[in-house]
Amino acid sequence: GSRLGVIVEVNCETDFVARGDVFKELVADIAMQVAACPDIEYVSPDDVDPAMVEAERAVQMKMEDMLSKPENIREKIVQGRLDKMVNEKALIKQDFIKDTTKTVEEIIKEATASIGEKISVRRFVKYNLGEGMEKREEDFAAEVEAQTKALAEKAAAKKEEPKKEEAAKPAAA
Repeated sequence: GSRLGVIVEVNCETDFVARGDVFKELVADIAMQVAACPDIEYVSPDDVDPAMVEAERAVQMKMEDMLSKPENIREKIVQGRLDKMVNEKALIKQDFIKDTTKTVEEIIKEATASIGEKISVRRFVKYNLGEGMEKREEDFAAEVEAQTKALAEKAAAKKEEPKKEEAAKPAAA
């Protein structure tokens, strides 16, 4: 199957806390959360691109089920749909995979309270094995033909060079 790698940057205030088992376990859990949820695109709903939200708002406003509703109600429904979409893609708003009664944000707050230091998830990156690598399309016959032509042209160029030198010598004498 496919293999997934996740890098998560979780910040705390001191390196003493960063070396602690509670912090390391929290970071591992957050990395598993990111790996387990393919829909996650950003850490917080505040990180979403406003241009993407506006484009989605325009699409939602033009949907058939919205056109029959009054303008003021339409705005509220669309805003509700956008908030739901944004929260579904935000890491800290996800249900925690080990305890679905809590969100990731609540787990981070609990860790902050137990450690006594501010902890925040700054960013994450997902890597799929083989993703982003383009497979070269090779035509072996065409490649051999191109190399043969290049060699033939090189050989022809070498044969012409000595003739030019020989022609130049008698003129100089």
